[in-house]
Amino acid sequence: MEDIWLKIGEAAGKIYHILEEGERNISKLKELLRKEGYNETIVVMAIGWLAREDNVVIMKDGRKWIIKLKK
Repeated sequence: MEDIWLKIGEAAGKIYHILEEGERNISKLKELLRKEGYNETIVVMAIGWLAREDNVVIMKDGRKWIIKLKK
């Protein structure tokens, strides 16, 4: 059985590095990480991890959720 906390942490790191290039919507993050073997649930938990550590801003733009790093 894989270590879920390790998987979430790895995904959070990947998301952080993606967001260093600019904001993304959640759908795009899911798509990018799916290609690396992370499922939708892990991606959402990783975004929550980053939010809990106060590293990201989460905004709603119409029907999309936008994630960006805090400055």
